[in-house]
Amino acid sequence: MKITIIAGSNRKEATSTQLCRYIARVLEEKHCQVTLFDLYEKPLPFYNGDLDQTDANIVELRQRLLEADGIVLATPEYHGSVSGVLKNALDFTGFDYFDGKVTLSVSSAGGAVGVSSLQQLQTIVRNVHGINCPEWISIGGAQRSFTPEGEPEDAKTRERVQRTVGYFAQMVSTFRK
Repeated sequence: MKITIIAGSNRKEATSTQLCRYIARVLEEKHCQVTLFDLYEKPLPFYNGDLDQTDANIVELRQRLLEADGIVLATPEYHGSVSGVLKNALDFTGFDYFDGKVTLSVSSAGGAVGVSSLQQLQTIVRNVHGINCPEWISIGGAQRSFTPEGEPEDAKTRERVQRTVGYFAQMVSTFRK
């Protein structure tokens, strides 16, 4: 199975991106082929529907999503919402990229958890005909600490990620075209 993870932060060491790297490892242990598209490392221009935008990063993002059997969208929660860079990236896509694909929503919040951003991601996925994984992952506060090896320090967070990613992978396997 091919999984594309979009890390939707504009910060070098964002905890949402660290979480994406850990999710990628968990998926690879389940024999998935994983592509991590980090919007910090591969920034996109501002979306403009009036222009034919052929930036290399846009082309790669679209190709990775087209090839994916499943998608993970990760965002820091900013002011109760998704990051601007992730929303901008999603504006370059649409039905062709998400239709019938299981999508897992992930967030990292400075407070307890980032539920608002997760709900908004699920609304976006629904509107591009993706299939929302009914489970999601949100880390906040002390849960945002990672070991030097890139694992969440908190055992319950590791367990939650393992369980949720396992469920997501099972759904992708069931629904993939």
